[in-house]
Amino acid sequence: MQNLSYVDPQADSPWGTFLAQVDSVVPHLGHLARWVETLKHPKRCLIVDIPIELDNGSVAHFEGYRVQHNLSRGPGKGGVRFHPQVNLEEVMALSAWMTVKNAAVNLPYGGAKGGVRVDPKQLSLKELERLTRRYTSEIGLIIGPDKDIPAPDVNTNAQVMAWMMDTYSMNTGSTATGVVTGKPIPLGGSLGRVSATGRGVYVVGRTVANKLQTPLQGARIAVQGFGNVGSVAASMFVDNGARLVSVQDHSATLLNDQGIDVAALVAHTKATGAVAGFAGADSIAAEDFWNVSSDILIPAALEGQITEARAAQLKTKIVLEGANGPTTPAADRLLKDRGVTVVPDVIANAGGVIVSYFEWVQDFSSFFWTEEEIYQRLDKILLGALEHIWQTHVDLAIPLRTAAFVVACTRVLNAREERGLYP
Repeated sequence: MQNLSYVDPQADSPWGTFLAQVDSVVPHLGHLARWVETLKHPKRCLIVDIPIELDNGSVAHFEGYRVQHNLSRGPGKGGVRFHPQVNLEEVMALSAWMTVKNAAVNLPYGGAKGGVRVDPKQLSLKELERLTRRYTSEIGLIIGPDKDIPAPDVNTNAQVMAWMMDTYSMNTGSTATGVVTGKPIPLGGSLGRVSATGRGVYVVGRTVANKLQTPLQGARIAVQGFGNVGSVAASMFVDNGARLVSVQDHSATLLNDQGIDVAALVAHTKATGAVAGFAGADSIAAEDFWNVSSDILIPAALEGQITEARAAQLKTKIVLEGANGPTTPAADRLLKDRGVTVVPDVIANAGGVIVSYFEWVQDFSSFFWTEEEIYQRLDKILLGALEHIWQTHVDLAIPLRTAAFVVACTRVLNAREERGLYP
């Protein structure tokens, strides 16, 4: 039996998707193609055991990960997710997409990501705190304000970041506000951080729709995932004249052709934790979500959701990726052939990491900006990056995702070439 390396992907895995995306860029890299294997090998993968005492006195063990994919352009940056499906391949892919995302919007970061294989809904608040603190201690040797800066991701939030910051600070003997971003405001968090990713999805989507002459007034929006990203993006589209016609989360799939009351749905999900049971829309079968007619489809849940089979039946003009890696390579190719514009995750959902960067800068300077200043700076960076990617897309006649990877990989590999190899 052949022994596979951990960098060899499983079929249709997130890591396999990332490698296919890199391969599509190689013809456009010129002399930098010599360095492309750099992108296919994560710099550092840390796997840790996380034992905690449960409230009933028993001891449970959880798997934890922190992957630093590439640090050529700066310290690692990327979220931490708590999810029962977390594994090494997924975290490797997410860290690699962070490398590309940070370079695509020209932030001085490399890509990193972390995760714990756990269903946080099965833990009490105290158990969750013990898990977070032990995980932080275990990865503490490779994170730090100038090494690798975690942030919230799936099933993590400002409270989890506060525990991480405090644990790291206790272990180093000084208050290190810059070790994580997405913190509560009193601990050095930034205004605008909570809504930043969803806002970025809207800002990028609005601009692409304008370029494609798709008016937002009356536009039909469908959203998969109604957490922080999906709900904020949906709210902003509706506030600017669009109509939310379908929403899907883990609990249910909703449809209302006349438009779903977003504010009422947000209130419902805050009260119940899911969209199921919302009275303002009909419930339909989960797979029927992919048949709903829309102008803009926003996958804002987990990776690998738009498969080739689903891409064949999509009835939309624009796929606006709020999640990381929601579209498989085969689906990407089919959507291109069908004339559907896919706005890639590495630019569409980059608002979160941009405001995380602002938070990090503010922590170092101990000088904080107003929310208005945050949004002005966010929009300027996002729209400047999108314009560069769009022009590359036009000049080279390549899909937007490939264009984003050309821009980002060129920056990363230029840095790799300039730095050289040590020793």
